[in-house]
Amino acid sequence: MSHHIGKSIVILVIASILSLVNGQTTIGATVVLDPQDATILVEETKVIEVKFRGRLTQSILFNFSAEHEEFVKVTPSSVTVEPPSDGFIDRAVQVTVAAISPGQFDLVGRVLPAGLIDDAKAFIRITIANSGTLIYVAIVIGWIYFVAWTVSFWPQMIINFRRKSVVGLSFDFLALNLLGHTLYCIFNCSMYWNDHIEQEYFNRNPRGLNPVIANDVAFSLHASLATLLTVVQCFIYERGEQRVSYTAQGILGIFATVIVVAGILVGTSTWHWLDFLYTLSYIKLAITLIKYVPQAVLNFRRKSTVGWSIENILLDFTGGTLSMLQMLLNAYNYDDWASIFGDPTKFGLGLFSVLFDIVFIVQHYVLYKNRSDPKTLEEESSNSTYPAESAAGSKASIP
Repeated sequence: MSHHIGKSIVILVIASILSLVNGQTTIGATVVLDPQDATILVEETKVIEVKFRGRLTQSILFNFSAEHEEFVKVTPSSVTVEPPSDGFIDRAVQVTVAAISPGQFDLVGRVLPAGLIDDAKAFIRITIANSGTLIYVAIVIGWIYFVAWTVSFWPQMIINFRRKSVVGLSFDFLALNLLGHTLYCIFNCSMYWNDHIEQEYFNRNPRGLNPVIANDVAFSLHASLATLLTVVQCFIYERGEQRVSYTAQGILGIFATVIVVAGILVGTSTWHWLDFLYTLSYIKLAITLIKYVPQAVLNFRRKSTVGWSIENILLDFTGGTLSMLQMLLNAYNYDDWASIFGDPTKFGLGLFSVLFDIVFIVQHYVLYKNRSDPKTLEEESSNSTYPAESAAGSKASIP
């Protein structure tokens, strides 16, 4: 009896092992290009690997698309793969990619017969550049404008602290700026840290990269905190009769309504969370277009820029100018002018902000330059001395 029991156990173990082996090898083969991102200079080459792995029972032909043959030459352009004797393949084929002209695109491979193996990752994102030097110049410029934009939040807080007054700083601008940076922060943090939302993005963009990087997260977190601290100063220091105008309150109310409606659509499974985040980003863009208007109007009505930090503007102007310069350099280096003229949103917003910075610079150094002496700083902080200007500050609104 014990002999038969022992024999049965052995048979069950062998059957289990065979089942596991069969389960492993009947999944099917996959093909992956490694790496899936590559930057190549014009007239240079790069070796990539086409990796086949999994169960393969018949011959296949792997072809690279000829769609971008004006940019690259792939050698060999097709690979024939025969099934191994045991039916399980684990093979890497080296392929040379020679860059012909600048551009950015996905080089895609296809398998024939179609559908025999999984080729979802049979692609490589290729960036072909005219100049390696320009790549590093663009990176350096990127870090410079990142620092300029980050530091630009502090001069206003410093001048508020020194004056112990926020008279001259538009509360409409602050309210819009706080909402804009907060929404931008939510968008960036969710895209960067939330795996579910990131997967939603990749489901819609299978060959895409997460558009949010660590720099974006760091900047938006800092911007939200710095703006919030500036708002807190408005409750601590002298502010005269300044307040958030009814016009700005109405605009903020509209944005809040849009956010609530978007949240309801997500809650009822009509929208995905990614759609909700896109809505927040669109509101941020709208705020960028209008947020400087109240401050420019307040300066005009007071005929003064006292209380409004020109250092903030100079740093913002530096960051915006360098941001556009980086976009132009990249457009030339990668022959990707469509990123500017085909989809002008980002470049247009940068240009719009720089134009407003120029308005503030003209106001400070040309139109109202006689109001920026040390005496005026003290005078502006006194409501009893300049009641008319305090009242003008309270009327600041978005036209």
